[in-house]
Amino acid sequence: MAKDPQTPLDEELQRAEQGAEPQDEPLEGQLDEADAAEDAAADAEAMADPEAEILAAKVEELEQALSDARDQAVRAAAEAQNVRRRAEQDVEKARKFALEKFVKELLPVVDSLEKALESMGEDASEAHREGVSMTLKLQLDVLAKFGVESVEPQGEPFDPQYHEAMAMVPNAEVEPNTVIDVMQKGYLLNGRLVRPAMVVVSQAAG
Repeated sequence: MAKDPQTPLDEELQRAEQGAEPQDEPLEGQLDEADAAEDAAADAEAMADPEAEILAAKVEELEQALSDARDQAVRAAAEAQNVRRRAEQDVEKARKFALEKFVKELLPVVDSLEKALESMGEDASEAHREGVSMTLKLQLDVLAKFGVESVEPQGEPFDPQYHEAMAMVPNAEVEPNTVIDVMQKGYLLNGRLVRPAMVVVSQAAG
């Protein structure tokens, strides 16, 4: 059966029905929900920023405290090392110079043996002379073993740190201020003066 031809009114109604079909446009409620979600995200981000700043400040504070503690540990270790080094030096000095008083007491014995050997006349027996000489040598060897050495500055320039001038004698044969005679030898203990040498010093002839 053939369709009736459409009238202008029918065409107008058809177009009106097609215009009433749903379109793919966002509804008002959906727009409100999207805006709310964006606002919530913004609020969360705003709340998170202060917490991040607080955490960053705490981290910086802890790092500074750690750096200070490390510096204090380094200084403490250096101070401990210095104290240990000073203690070792004190012990070494005490070990080296503990015999100083004892050495001073022995030196007159050495002096006496040397004078006895020098004063022996022709009538002294060879055995007697050899006995005194051996005793003196033994005494000097023992002293040398413990760091004692003699100061015999014969012919050397006078040095007030190690020599004690007992007299000044004019002498044209040597330079002024020269040791021309040693009246008593001096001694050192591990490089430290125990007793100065008693000497006679030359001076320019007048």
